[in-house]
Amino acid sequence: MSPARTRLLAGVTLSAGALLLAGCSGSAGSPSASKDSINYALPANFTPNWILPIGTAAHLNTNNSSIAHALWEPLIAYDGSTGTIGWNKAGSIATAADFAPDNKSVRITLGDRHWSDGKPITSKDVQFWFGLIKADKKQWAGYTPGQAPDNWTSFRADDDRHFTITFDKAYNPQWMLANELQLITPLPEHAWDKGGSPAATWKYLNDAARNIGGYASDPLWKTVSGPYTVKSFSTAGKVVLAASKTYDGGEKPGISTVNLLPFTTADAEKNALRSGSVDYGYIEATDLDQKESFTSRGYTVKPWSGWAITYMPYNFHNPSMGPVFRQLYARQAIQRSIDQTTLAKVVFSGTAVPGYGPVPTAQASAFVSRTQRDNPYPFSTSAARALLTGHGWTEQGGVMTCTSPGSGAGRCGDGVAEGTKFRMQVLSQSGSAVTDNMMSAIQSSLAKTGIKLSIRTAPVNSVLSQTPQCTAGQSVCRWQLSFFGTAGSWYFPAFPTGDSLFQSAGGSNFGGYSNAQADRLISASTTSGSNRAIQDYSAALAKDLPVIWLPEPDYQISVMRDGLGGFAQDSLANFHPAQWKWTG
Repeated sequence: MSPARTRLLAGVTLSAGALLLAGCSGSAGSPSASKDSINYALPANFTPNWILPIGTAAHLNTNNSSIAHALWEPLIAYDGSTGTIGWNKAGSIATAADFAPDNKSVRITLGDRHWSDGKPITSKDVQFWFGLIKADKKQWAGYTPGQAPDNWTSFRADDDRHFTITFDKAYNPQWMLANELQLITPLPEHAWDKGGSPAATWKYLNDAARNIGGYASDPLWKTVSGPYTVKSFSTAGKVVLAASKTYDGGEKPGISTVNLLPFTTADAEKNALRSGSVDYGYIEATDLDQKESFTSRGYTVKPWSGWAITYMPYNFHNPSMGPVFRQLYARQAIQRSIDQTTLAKVVFSGTAVPGYGPVPTAQASAFVSRTQRDNPYPFSTSAARALLTGHGWTEQGGVMTCTSPGSGAGRCGDGVAEGTKFRMQVLSQSGSAVTDNMMSAIQSSLAKTGIKLSIRTAPVNSVLSQTPQCTAGQSVCRWQLSFFGTAGSWYFPAFPTGDSLFQSAGGSNFGGYSNAQADRLISASTTSGSNRAIQDYSAALAKDLPVIWLPEPDYQISVMRDGLGGFAQDSLANFHPAQWKWTG
């Protein structure tokens, strides 16, 4: 659900952590009993909390998405495990997508597949998903006005295994396939449709999904299409998956029992690795000097690179700081106060690359602009101070203060009141020493500019729930900055447009950024067959700073037991239990 339209959604994290003992005894405390099971360490302080394969804003968690896809295979699964992001047909319900010559429609062919109760998977199951999303789109985290399902003007079931979706205009097939059609998950209409309206069905499914403790026992979640079923699902975050005996797709599970283990801090997870009670885990960048202590215990250490960007969203509607954030010069001053090169080298021990815009740069692509690549706002606290003093701010007591309010040259800008202090507060993801160190370094460099940053921390699920999309008059709109990106804030589909993130009213546009030029460029990238449109978008947002750009870290530094195969790590940040196997 990722996150939503991606992985992410918004909200991928890696920190590390202390094993949650409640509900985690037995297999969690000892090595895998046989080659029929695996103990997999989940990213710390990032517990699974949603099973329904339709994401909502409060449940943008890549772990949720990976678990859901192991239970209900997507129509079209994208996977970067081979090193190139592409359509993984073995893990998909669809076998073909044929676009019309005018690119205004697509005809999908379904494989000869069955639900776990023996019923065939048909076009009606896709139409059931389509109806739910059409009726309840504003509650779906993947929704951006004007895009799916708005731009899908009709759904026609041609027969049980073929259906046609018609669009409102011609679209770039590459974008449509990778960014919209991959959002579809066929749902068991015969088991989940209770005969009411789509809105009533949506409420029924979402209410059931809130009962985490009932996931393993509720008959609703027993009808699956994927290679695994839920054996147990603890509210503390431990999940046990069992291989489905009725799965008839292309990714036959190689391991019978998958134990997904929750953690809260790095030290306990590392201790679990050292004790041998984890088969696949991770260390932080600061632990790379201890690599030999893991390889000597029969592990392989391998960085996991992600197709992601990392950032802190501004809340442009915050009643006190929103007017300041809406001034481009103020955002430029903040960005110029962050030394990304040093952060990547020192804090991340070289396992991150600086991020200067909206397109991932850790992996080569034709999508990033030269403007973004060259960094339009190089680090300089003196230049940042000059930006503020040149726009009506004066340092008072170590904090820049607006002394020349109003619009026009040399003034603080529209809506910024006289006496406003440049004080910001960030709610940051807890559980990661790397994140804590980065926040402290940013706090220190901002102080040299005269900007005071206060830091609060919380588990990532809490960060996401406490920093919602909002309007100025709402009580929930008090947050100013948010950070949920220890392992990258947003994992993209194969085509990295910003429709959810940065388009006005985008489903994951947390801070309410709105720019008509950005909207036009994002829309152009979805329809143009040329990469020029997305490069123009890359350049524009690198300059306009809709968020604070931060270094893009590896998703994690993986530590896997020798003899464990199938872990060609997916740059989209999903894990794929059906691909895992013991090779020796």
